[in-house]
Amino acid sequence: MLLTADDAVLLLIDLQQRLMPVIHDRDTVVARAVRLAEAARLMDVPVIATEQNPAGLGPTVPPLSAYPQKVLAKTAFSAAGAPGLAALLLAAGGGPASPGGTPVEGATASAGGTPVEGATASAGGSRRQIIVAGCEAHVCVLQTVLDLLADGHRVAVAADAVGSRDPADRSAALERARQHGAEIVTSEMVLFEWLRDSQHPRFREVQKLLK
Repeated sequence: MLLTADDAVLLLIDLQQRLMPVIHDRDTVVARAVRLAEAARLMDVPVIATEQNPAGLGPTVPPLSAYPQKVLAKTAFSAAGAPGLAALLLAAGGGPASPGGTPVEGATASAGGTPVEGATASAGGSRRQIIVAGCEAHVCVLQTVLDLLADGHRVAVAADAVGSRDPADRSAALERARQHGAEIVTSEMVLFEWLRDSQHPRFREVQKLLK
């Protein structure tokens, strides 16, 4: 089953300033995450980021920091339990309930927070496809993926946009995620499946991200 932009959320996990310098092939990981985030911006896919202990690991790296509609701080390794994430996924919706879209009544970014700007919902509730990028693949990414799968989401891990300090840990994490039902994809797969057709009005803009 192909991925679709109108049923997707991009989740950027812990791509932080004091963590990325120790990540293997970090430049590629960040570049591919930026590719996904820019395509998400062009195609109206909500972007959510998490930051593990930001006081210690710092904020999201500058190439990505402008993209998320919401950044959630956390201490647990799994982002699935980050305060406000469930509400954000609900607020992101599953597509417009009417031609103009209807915001989810009462859905907030966090307790006392505000809905994701422009977020809409369908009668079916929250978006069910979560595209995951981030670090570290074998800790926060994997634990998040397993929890999201247990909650009934369809999860696709962008293999070229996740990293660990040790490449062996990354490989083991991707294999374990696959065994539990996650789809292992690449950023380019995601972009072309979101587009679906070369006549898509954003095709040329998205295609430039692949050069």
